[in-house]
Amino acid sequence: MPESDLALLTRAAQAAAEVATTFIGGPLGTEEKPDGQGPVTAADLAVNEILEDTLRTARPSYGWLSEESPHDPLRLTSPATFIIDPIDGTRSFIDGSDTWAHSLAVAEAGRITAAVVYLPMRDKLYTAETEGGARLNGAPIRASGRAEIAGAQVLATKPNVDPKHWPGGVPPFHRAHRPSLAYRLCLVADASFDAMLTFRDAWEWDVAAGTLIVAEAGGQVSDRQGQALRFNRPDALLPGIVAAPPPLWQGTMAALGMPAG
Repeated sequence: MPESDLALLTRAAQAAAEVATTFIGGPLGTEEKPDGQGPVTAADLAVNEILEDTLRTARPSYGWLSEESPHDPLRLTSPATFIIDPIDGTRSFIDGSDTWAHSLAVAEAGRITAAVVYLPMRDKLYTAETEGGARLNGAPIRASGRAEIAGAQVLATKPNVDPKHWPGGVPPFHRAHRPSLAYRLCLVADASFDAMLTFRDAWEWDVAAGTLIVAEAGGQVSDRQGQALRFNRPDALLPGIVAAPPPLWQGTMAALGMPAG
């Protein structure tokens, strides 16, 4: 039987971890990307290389969208496209923290159909495929059942609690932060937190895999205005992310002054 996209992504993520971990404690050759896009290390580039070789060898007809690769114009007309962040949480990787991830997804017709987020230093492998549920290390996971935003545990950076975003005042939720947008989404999927939000534009490679994992865990994900997400966009940018169990998502949208349709 041919290898499924999810099995392929899982195998590739494990190969990526073998490469990334060889750089720990050694020289990283860190450089700053132009236009304030953040740092890149030799580890990012080496992981990108092994992922591209593994994935595109197996699926030569798929397009390619990766944070560390030149633009692939064919991705917009390909039957499916890999959306890849070789190391999500590069700053955390540079600092020697264990909170960084490999984020791998497949998009078809604007939707994510298979996803893997792997944190090798935390031994956490999150996986999901369309209508197949979400899992952590092989065990099914579900988003929390919380319905009220007051008292909710929410992953968000400080700028997201600026009163300008909340017409009726900032709700009394408990704010926390973790590196890696992909990991934040997965922490909503496994009910470690009730919700996550970011009102800044987000690169697709940061969130593509995590959004499917949340959805397959019973959560709801949208942009900051409550609209459904579409992937493999020409600009590869999404207008923010809000992820939560459906009742809490509805309440969050209402608190933001957005129609929750």
